[in-house]
Amino acid sequence: MSLLHHHAPVEPLPELSRFRAQFHACLTTRADALFEVCEALVSTPTPVRHLAQLSLEPEHHRGHGSAYAALNQGRIDTTHLRWSLAALPLPRFHGRLVLACDVSPWLRPDAWTSPERSWCHTYGRGTGQAEMVPGWPYSVIVALEEGSTSWTAPLDAARLPPGTDETAFTAAQVRDLHTSLAAAGHHQPEDPDVLVVVDAGYDAPRLAHLLADLPMRVVGRLRSDRVLYGPAEHRPPSASGRPAKHGAPLRMAARATWPEPATVTTTPTRRYGTATVRSWDRMHPRLTHRSAWADHPGQLPVVEGTLVLLQVQALPSRRSPKPLWLWASATGLAPEGVDELWWAYLRRFDIEHTFRFLKQMLGWDAPRLRDPRAADRWSWVVLVAYTQLRLARGLVVQVCLPWHRPVEPVRMSPSRVRRGFRYIRADLPGCVGAPKPSGPGPGRPAGSRNKRPAPRYGVPKKHETSIKGRSGDKQPG
Repeated sequence: MSLLHHHAPVEPLPELSRFRAQFHACLTTRADALFEVCEALVSTPTPVRHLAQLSLEPEHHRGHGSAYAALNQGRIDTTHLRWSLAALPLPRFHGRLVLACDVSPWLRPDAWTSPERSWCHTYGRGTGQAEMVPGWPYSVIVALEEGSTSWTAPLDAARLPPGTDETAFTAAQVRDLHTSLAAAGHHQPEDPDVLVVVDAGYDAPRLAHLLADLPMRVVGRLRSDRVLYGPAEHRPPSASGRPAKHGAPLRMAARATWPEPATVTTTPTRRYGTATVRSWDRMHPRLTHRSAWADHPGQLPVVEGTLVLLQVQALPSRRSPKPLWLWASATGLAPEGVDELWWAYLRRFDIEHTFRFLKQMLGWDAPRLRDPRAADRWSWVVLVAYTQLRLARGLVVQVCLPWHRPVEPVRMSPSRVRRGFRYIRADLPGCVGAPKPSGPGPGRPAGSRNKRPAPRYGVPKKHETSIKGRSGDKQPG
């Protein structure tokens, strides 16, 4: 199986059983109710639209109100759960760990009684225009696999509080995750550096600066209108004045400013035709004391790295291909090392498949929960359900619909594994006890008005200057 590391082979069934027992041990309050919600979520083959739907599944032995009560009043030991996810067999990309980080929003535009909402960047459905919608943004970290696949290995998820710097928040997440991975034996001092792959929404040089003391390399996409600088020219000893920090500028939009690349490679690909890659060594941005660097003490650093330009012949969508600019926090790379960087970045799009499956099939953003802490518990239940599907890839029997063609077990999608997960539950040990009978609560008498209305919360503006003049970002009066 591609998800198992060749240095640490394990049996899938005992590993899945062990993880389920560890997950149940992490549930400190209303453990059985939360576990049965996860059981119904991972076993039902249909998309989840609301929580009450899960109570109709045979794996759920409690009433429909127990699901909401478990999420609102339950407790999950997320520290031990993060450790359990990091201790699982993780996929490798050419012998090294590759982590993808991204922020996915749980949009709640009409949830006036839900606190701690932020402005989330999203795209309007059908228009393709960027919009800012109130919701709960979640920072997710996954491990990527090799080859063409839609699977990833989720390792961490955390909700960003309002006004949080995404780059600094992700850096703290990655730092804690590296400690868990090293303790679990997934990364030893002699192993290759871990690749952290991010999209253009992150400040890749700043993320690399925050993780400079760890054995990690950051690979991020840059906008095509950026300007980077080469190393400063050699200064003779007799020169006077302050030494220069920046060399000649490279304007990505102006080809005339491009110096001679350090490496040039061409690679034939199946989907994109011939890929031509150019790289420039020791390129860095010019930093100023503003925005995220406004509070940096002392002199600003020079964060050098490798600038990579990827150009392909064609796209599967038949659109005109645009150049892709990448920046990596590594210098002096050979052509093989540069090729590994852009191949790893192309695998970053697997996290988008994971987000789509979590939301469209597992119903990550389907429940209308008021408390953000209940949303955090539901997010962990969804990630645990996805992890169980990943561990069961080689165990389930393929259940094909009439219009589906059979595929190899290692190429089964998460939806196909979920369709057959119910048939292996008899081989898994049970973790929950019998439900205790109880009657419904008294509730509010019919016809009476609510005398304790829930408080209403606004959405704080993250950056006053960046949202000034946008009608879609105004707070409700």
